[in-house]
Amino acid sequence: MLNSLLIKNFALIRHLEMTPSPGFNIITGETGAGKSIMLGAIGLLLGNRADSKTLWQKEAKCVIEGSFNIADYQLQPLFESHDWEYHPETIIRREININGKSRAFINDSPVNLESLRALGRNLLDIHSQHDTLQLGAQQFQLKVIDLYGQHQELLQTYQEHYSRWETVTNQKRELLEQSQEQQKEADYRKFLWEELSNAQLRAGEQQELEDNLQVMEHAEEIKLQLNGSLQLLDQADANIQEQLAQSLRMLERISHFSKDYGALYDRLSSSYIEIQDIAGELNHLEQQVQFNPSEIEELKGRLDLIYRLQQKHQVQTVEELIQLGDDLESQQQAMDNLDQTLMALEKEIEAAYNKTLQGGQQLSNARKKAFQSFKEHMQALFPQLGMPDGLLEIDHKILEPANTGLDDVVWKFSASKGIPPKALKEVASGGEYSRLMFCVKYILADKVALPTILFDEIDTGISGEIALQMVKMMQEMSENHQVITISHLPQFAAKGEHHYLVYKESSGETATTNIRRLQGEDRVAAVAQMLGGNNPSEIAYANAKELLEPSN
Repeated sequence: MLNSLLIKNFALIRHLEMTPSPGFNIITGETGAGKSIMLGAIGLLLGNRADSKTLWQKEAKCVIEGSFNIADYQLQPLFESHDWEYHPETIIRREININGKSRAFINDSPVNLESLRALGRNLLDIHSQHDTLQLGAQQFQLKVIDLYGQHQELLQTYQEHYSRWETVTNQKRELLEQSQEQQKEADYRKFLWEELSNAQLRAGEQQELEDNLQVMEHAEEIKLQLNGSLQLLDQADANIQEQLAQSLRMLERISHFSKDYGALYDRLSSSYIEIQDIAGELNHLEQQVQFNPSEIEELKGRLDLIYRLQQKHQVQTVEELIQLGDDLESQQQAMDNLDQTLMALEKEIEAAYNKTLQGGQQLSNARKKAFQSFKEHMQALFPQLGMPDGLLEIDHKILEPANTGLDDVVWKFSASKGIPPKALKEVASGGEYSRLMFCVKYILADKVALPTILFDEIDTGISGEIALQMVKMMQEMSENHQVITISHLPQFAAKGEHHYLVYKESSGETATTNIRRLQGEDRVAAVAQMLGGNNPSEIAYANAKELLEPSN
């Protein structure tokens, strides 16, 4: 239930506050006074988008705040699931800064717009003139039947099955499309994979081949230099090893005279051992170096293959070629396994489709059971709203599964005896649309546990006794719900527990929208003006007082 509403710096509203009654509230005002602006502000509280154009003063932010009593509506699980702080008196606030960026809060905790929508759906139902036009839409008609029959669980179960069926069906379609694209290049990919596979590449091979080729192409020079170095170290008459050995024997004879001599001897001994090891390695390498033209050609051929593959595939290393080959092999295996994958998907699609049909049939059976009861309930209200001969029929047929189920429904209506019912959009007038929509809202009020119901000019095309009957029905609704009705009819204005007047107020060059609660003579005067214009007669005043009598 909406306890209070605050609007600051929004459109034509500088500052507006409203504290509606828990029961039946009426809002009236001249055309253009700003009633629709209030609705726009409330829409922002429920998660509608906004921009800086909504600001009254461009240099200040807009604030819209609503206080809701939610103690009796079992909303704690919703708050827990979204990790919101729960308070029986919950405050929703929306702020829009000068750049058009907005912030939203639930009990002072920042939230996104989807959170506002999730909470708003449980707090307030706004009926607008656009909703009345929706009455002729088949999807809206089906939604009404589901709300009336309390089919939410059946519909949710069906939609889960339908969503799964749709998902696996799309997977199959995408897989087939992918397969068709890949099949066009399958032979070429297979050729590339076989080419890389036949190359038998191994990691590090390129560097090893390039090093070996470098050695073999310069074998004569390398062998000459290695042999020359070996001669100096080990094989010449006065080689380095022999001279080091003589030096070691000399130092050994004096090493006991001083620690310094002993240290030099140890160091030279280590060098002598290292030189011996180097000489052995030189001898080994010198013997390995051989000039072999056929092996050189073989190495060049192998490297040419690697270079060609790298250039072909736009890569730099053998490792990248190996990875490419692995990828091509995986793609080839996926193509080879496509038939098995498709067969598995076919089984999933069949199982999901069967579950969808089963859930759809259960939902359809429940809907058919609700048709007669709903029609009788609606037709029982028609006489009260000036349609004593009104007749409502529901045409029904089964279609292929869709998100809403297997059912296609069309409401057919006739307001006159002897005229066969036809689709609403073909026969219903504006006033009949309004009355039919009000009947729907009246019936569903107790089916959908919303604290507040807001009607925006649902009295279009209605007057006289019918308006009085509609008001009485709204008063009945207000026994279990807070009802706020924006109306242009005096019959409505006279029957609200609280009557609010929206009006424009001029100050200098600007006009602002304000609201005030009417009481006593102010309320009599406002109803009289609705009856007789800006200068109502004594008769208009008398009629206003009569309308305002509690028994009327």
